[in-house]
Amino acid sequence: MSTRDAFARRIRAMISALETGETVSEAARDTLIEELASWQSARITAYGRLSRTGSWPPALPTDVFRFRRIAAHPEDEDVRVFRSSGTTSSERSVHVYRDLSLYDLAARTAARHMLFPDREQMALVILAPNEHEAPNASLEYMLARFSEWFATTAAWVWTKGALDLEGLVAALREAESTQTPVALLGTSFAFVHAEDGLRGQAFELAEGSRIMQTGGYKGRSRQVDRAELLASLAERYGIPEPYIINEFGATELSSQMYETTLRESIYGGPGTRRLWVPPWVRATPVDPESLQPVEGDAVGLLRIDDCANLDSVCCIQTADLARREEDGIVVLGRAQGSTPRGCSLAMDLALGSS
Repeated sequence: MSTRDAFARRIRAMISALETGETVSEAARDTLIEELASWQSARITAYGRLSRTGSWPPALPTDVFRFRRIAAHPEDEDVRVFRSSGTTSSERSVHVYRDLSLYDLAARTAARHMLFPDREQMALVILAPNEHEAPNASLEYMLARFSEWFATTAAWVWTKGALDLEGLVAALREAESTQTPVALLGTSFAFVHAEDGLRGQAFELAEGSRIMQTGGYKGRSRQVDRAELLASLAERYGIPEPYIINEFGATELSSQMYETTLRESIYGGPGTRRLWVPPWVRATPVDPESLQPVEGDAVGLLRIDDCANLDSVCCIQTADLARREEDGIVVLGRAQGSTPRGCSLAMDLALGSS
């Protein structure tokens, strides 16, 4: 068995443990992160430039994915290429995959645990392009898999670059009339756009219906406060606020984090709105200058170590501000202004410009 295959086997077991009820210790996760980072640094030039000794492997800034191919395998072995939307830069992040099996396992396991913990399948209404319209988008790829894994029916109501308002209303009225629970899945941008289009229309969706939104809160016509949008969605669709949850993902990652309120409404828990961190992921707010962990619940830049990133880099440094909240993470938005100094220095080093 090759070293890569041995890593894949360990990662698969760590992800699968969530469904079997086995406990994954933080020590086992951290050891895997360190060993995986060492293996990747020997194979990926940009990441290798950041390498140093110690138990805290360096994290590659997400911006590096805009300028370098980050992969531990040759280009002719790529099976999928994901690109970011490019909304904040003319250069788009690129994440290549040699194998999508770990991505699929991580996405399915996390969604089953946090988004569909009480249902094997349900009707889906998807406010995002179909995978065939956006073949290089990781979100659309994930939603297409959701339609295969979790859907009794799936209505795609974002086509040809625009919201199909008539299709959305038709799908929801049908679900309303038959009292069929429905999951609305899409970007926060799409939900803001739907708010502008639906105006006075409202729905009383069946008990158990839910909403998953992801991404920022800026629409084409306006930008809304997150809490304001949450309240508007609850009123619009007749869904309790705890059943409206945010998903946090990124082109540079293979795993997703979900807000906790839906699962905790069903099975009990603090009910505090925070992101659940999967057992195979480490999420750490770090100091913007030193990139070392901050103390307690202090605000820092969010670093994510994702074991499912086998063939790229598992240790990723974002420019998102975050703080710890109980056993989870609260993301506060992107750091404003210039690139934080620690990220800038790490990026220069990774790109070989310093």
